[in-house]
This record gives sequence, structure tokens and C-alpha cells, in this order.
Amino acid sequence: MRRLRIQTTAAAFTLLLFSVASAQTPNNAVSHYRDGTKKVGRGDLDGAIEDYSRAIAISSRLGSEKDNSSNNKITVIDPFTAYAYTNRGVARYRKGDFEGAKADFDAALRIRPGLATAYLNRAAARRELGDLTGALADADRAISIKPDFFEGYSNRGALRHDLGDLTGALEDFDHAVKLNPHSAEAVYLRGYARIAAKNYDGAVSDFQTAVKLAPNMALAYHGLGTALMYKGAVDASIDNFTKALDRDPGIVWAYFNRGLALLLKGEEARAQADFDRCLALNHNLKDELVRRAELARGMYQQKNKAIVRD
Repeated sequence: MRRLRIQTTAAAFTLLLFSVASAQTPNNAVSHYRDGTKKVGRGDLDGAIEDYSRAIAISSRLGSEKDNSSNNKITVIDPFTAYAYTNRGVARYRKGDFEGAKADFDAALRIRPGLATAYLNRAAARRELGDLTGALADADRAISIKPDFFEGYSNRGALRHDLGDLTGALEDFDHAVKLNPHSAEAVYLRGYARIAAKNYDGAVSDFQTAVKLAPNMALAYHGLGTALMYKGAVDASIDNFTKALDRDPGIVWAYFNRGLALLLKGEEARAQADFDRCLALNHNLKDELVRRAELARGMYQQKNKAIVRD
């Protein structure tokens, strides 16, 4: 019987904040910087952006002018400003302002061209803006600067997955897991890559490890449900989609996929309830949902027909 095609969630990116400010920076700039970092942690992104902007304004004014060989004045900006730009970019990214985030990461790299974290964060912004080639170049640059950059390998693996380079993605996720075997995120990202590579047993193993490491990681349960569904373990897949939704009721694909799994059991009413929730969250999935639901119904009917004997 042909397997039912189901949708996995997109691989997530890790963005990094700087938490340590330069001791040479004036106290008022450092104070705004630290307040901004606290506000990011509380989810007050507008307040964080305001504080980082104040820190940038103060520290940028403190650049000293020096002469180069051509006697032209150049401004040497306090390196601390690059950290403030990077953190403000993270806050803007989390607000969905990807253009603004990229502009901040650009500014950070003009001040400190060797800042691996700014390259990696800019890769995330470029990915959201559809520039996968530029994003991959930034991730490569981050890793070249910092070869043991765990988040660098994890994020580059996600990019390679996006670009269809499953071999490269799996190599990066393997490296990330080796660098940090206790990272549930790296393990579950490798699980999604293994699904794409049709290594369902390996994917199940990764997702089971991820849920042990992070019992409340909703996407790990969704991944486990997806891998089990590909293996034909329908009841177990439904159980894991339910666990995912218990932890995060906003996972659109968990409703989508649980509905398909329920159709494979002939449970039309429960499946329709899931499809209704799915479309309420993302109505643009309607055409795809209708096609796949019909396929699931056909598989259920074919299975029952095979059981009946004249």
C-alpha cells in the first residue's frame, strides 16, 4: 500500500543574544543594553528595541576620530555597539521585522567583521526573506570563524535541508549532536532530515530522544507522530500528535496530520473536527487538505476491501 504523504514542520533557527557588555562602555549605555536584554527575555520586544536603540545612540557618539595614511578622518566606533545592533536585530527578527533585523546585523558586521554570531543571525533573517543562498554563505562564514559553533552547524543543517541537500544537512546535524548531545533541538532537527531521507526508524529514534531530553517540546512529539505515521503505526501517531497539541494548540500541521491518521481508521467525525481547526488557523491549506483527505479515505476503503472475502 502506498504511504500517505504527510507534511513535516519547517526546521527552526536558533538566534543568539550577547549578554556581556564592554567594560569600557559608559554606564548609561550598558544600563540600557542590559535592560533591553531583560526585556527580550520577558517578551517585551518593543521595549527591548527602544533600550538597544538608546545604547546604540550613546555608544556610537563616543567614537574617536583618527587619521589614516591619506589624512582622512575615520570614526572608530566602540565595539560594544556591534553587540547592541546584534541584539536589537534579534528583537526585530522576533517581531517579524526581517528587513530591519538584517539591517541591524549588517551594521554589526560593519563594526566587527569577525562577529560569528552576527553572521549566523543574519543567515536566519536572510532565510526568512527568501535568500537561501545568502543565508548559507553567512552560516558558512560563521562556522569558518568559529569551527566549534554548535548553533552554526544546527542552523546550517536547517538551511541545507531547505535547499534539498539532505546529505549535507544530516552531516551538519550529526556534527551539532556530537558537539552538544544534550540538545533536544539538534536531535529533533536531525529527525526531520531523516524523515526527508526516508530513514523513518532513525527519525523515530531521534524524536524519542528529543522528547526524553525536553518532555515539553511540542514539535518533537509532532515529529514522532509523523515518523510513526510513515511507518504505519497509526494509533501511536495519533497519540503523539495529541501530545504535541496538548503542549502547543497552535501547531497547524498536527491537526492536519492527526486528521489524516483518523481517516485511516475511518473516524470521519473526529477527523473533520481536526480539519476544521487546521483551516481556522490556516485557510490556505484547504486544497491540499482536500486532496490528501481523499487519499486517506481511499486507503481506508482499500484496506477494508482487502479484509472482506466472498
